[in-house]
Amino acid sequence: MKRTTLLSALITSAVLTGCATQSTSSLAPFQAQDLNTKVKSGYLVQKTNTFFVINDSSSSMSSIYEAAPFVGETKFDVEKELLHRLNQTIPDVALASGLRSFGFGPCLDWSFTKLNQPVQNYSKSGFESTIATLTCSSGGSPMANALNAAKNDLKNAEGNIALIIFSDGVETTTSPIPSAQTLKEQYGDKLCIYTVWVGNKADEAGKVTLNDLSTVGQCGFSVNGQNIATEAGMANFVENVFFKGGHPIIREKDSDGDGVVDSKDQCPDTPKGAIVDKHGCWTFRGVLFDVDSAKIKSVYHDMITNAVRVLKLNPELTLEIQGHTDSTGSEAYNLKLSQRRAEAVKAELVRHGIAPERLTTVGYGESKPVAPNDTAEGRSLNRRVTYKRTDR
Repeated sequence: MKRTTLLSALITSAVLTGCATQSTSSLAPFQAQDLNTKVKSGYLVQKTNTFFVINDSSSSMSSIYEAAPFVGETKFDVEKELLHRLNQTIPDVALASGLRSFGFGPCLDWSFTKLNQPVQNYSKSGFESTIATLTCSSGGSPMANALNAAKNDLKNAEGNIALIIFSDGVETTTSPIPSAQTLKEQYGDKLCIYTVWVGNKADEAGKVTLNDLSTVGQCGFSVNGQNIATEAGMANFVENVFFKGGHPIIREKDSDGDGVVDSKDQCPDTPKGAIVDKHGCWTFRGVLFDVDSAKIKSVYHDMITNAVRVLKLNPELTLEIQGHTDSTGSEAYNLKLSQRRAEAVKAELVRHGIAPERLTTVGYGESKPVAPNDTAEGRSLNRRVTYKRTDR
């Protein structure tokens, strides 16, 4: 009697565990598409905050995969390759990740399911290390056990959750559908289920199961592993799992790099280092003077300091310093006053180390007003010194 019971136990164990098949393939080089530009431009808007993978590590995954580009590899190694490509394609966004496997035997520490990585802050290197913990496949296919355990795994997950299941869908134990329904009821709209079928023609029934699982999630979908193996296929998968479409931010050109886009830049020749106003014009244009004065007011000292810095940063830069007046006084007097104002600014620049031969001066008197001279405000704006680049 004891001998019969022992024999029965051994047979049951053999059926459950199968023969553990070790992962034999190293991960192939993969040049992932860079999605960061789409994210930064606003073309992609993040919708998923946590992704949790359930990986099939049962004995059915030990059989050989029959579809390109993985012909000749075990289905288990194909899963790992797809996980690697998924990891390489995820752009630089804040995420949490986790991974649980199912099967039985030594590959899962003699449990039906194993938590390979609890939910934690995602990093490419960290998740790549987790993929490496998937060392072999054995046993039956207790996916339901993994889904049941995920209820607790996800309890601290923040935001929207993408549950991604990699499997051939072949079930030799309990159907996973009720467990998926319970999980969905617990997490509601936060949870979407995505399934990746890694199977052969003989596993078509499993493909149906995985499709049913994604339907339970109501907001996910099911894909064939073969279709997300390419750079473009995986990029499309990542976009649809982690993001939604946004409105791209159109960045206008700023040719002179002064922070004002070309369409609004009234001074497109701004030299490097210049402080500009809202119109993109070097603020050195706006040195204003008191009535009948050529003295530079202290309020403009910072402006002069910036002008010195700009001239030193741009050694090829030469300027014509232009003096102006309002209409008060005679034209002859105003012409001389405007020249004195231009000379005063030049002298200040030379005093700070700028070679005088880089600077010329011209007095325009009252001939070029920028505002009406019939108001005090207008006259104050006309009492000014501006510049013109002469190196272009």
